[in-house]
Amino acid sequence: MLSHDEIQAAAESLDQAERTRVQTGLLSLKHPQMTMDDSYAVQSAWVQKKIAGGRKPIGWKIGLTSKAMQYALNINIPDSGVLFDDMIFEDGATVPADRFIQPRIEAEIAFVMKAPLKGPNVSIFDVLNATDYVTPALEILDTRILRVDPETKKARTIVDTISDNAANAGIVTGGRAVRPDQIDMRWMGAIVSRNAEVEETGLGAGVLNQPARGIAWLANRLSQYGDGIEAGQIVLAGSFIRPIEARHGDTINADFGPYGSVSLFFA
Repeated sequence: MLSHDEIQAAAESLDQAERTRVQTGLLSLKHPQMTMDDSYAVQSAWVQKKIAGGRKPIGWKIGLTSKAMQYALNINIPDSGVLFDDMIFEDGATVPADRFIQPRIEAEIAFVMKAPLKGPNVSIFDVLNATDYVTPALEILDTRILRVDPETKKARTIVDTISDNAANAGIVTGGRAVRPDQIDMRWMGAIVSRNAEVEETGLGAGVLNQPARGIAWLANRLSQYGDGIEAGQIVLAGSFIRPIEARHGDTINADFGPYGSVSLFFA
């Protein structure tokens, strides 16, 4: 287990990387013994630093919900991070050129809650009953930690990703909001294009076979720490496509068919 000072130092390095847009080194390389509990402790310390700086939590993101991403990181469970008020972009917005380090885009289904969810033993049906509506969404990922160490060529691991607030950096919702009992979210999908060329396609079933299952997992995990999902919060259920690099000058558009589309332009 990392010491209190080591956790605080890691959180500070992440905070500085985000502010300066200069990535910090791999925590998994600096602390080879680091566990997932350690990484959530680092994330929590960074979250508290953000709150102390005036930022307001507005919800949660769930990551690593697809088998492909889990295999890539050699894990079998999702991860999660905290969404903040300054991460919200309007549909069709221009993302400033100096906002992120290495932005990537994922297509997701966003859940907007009308009632709190507190574990343990939260089920998919509890999630559906507590959800006000779901809507198309894009998540902007960013990496405050190096993806690969230049000297050892070691790639980041799950402990780096979790510490880095699950790599989340921005969110945009759009399209048509739908009540959860009016749709089979397993078949809610998107065609995602970059500069009018299709890059990825996917369906909600790619998210644990039912996007609501990830929300239940999150509520049950948070209960271990005395926390939960609050009414009014947004929860990103997890991507059903591989991340798409968002370069300067790129327009990313996700066409959710009957549920509308959502897009961003990167200056």
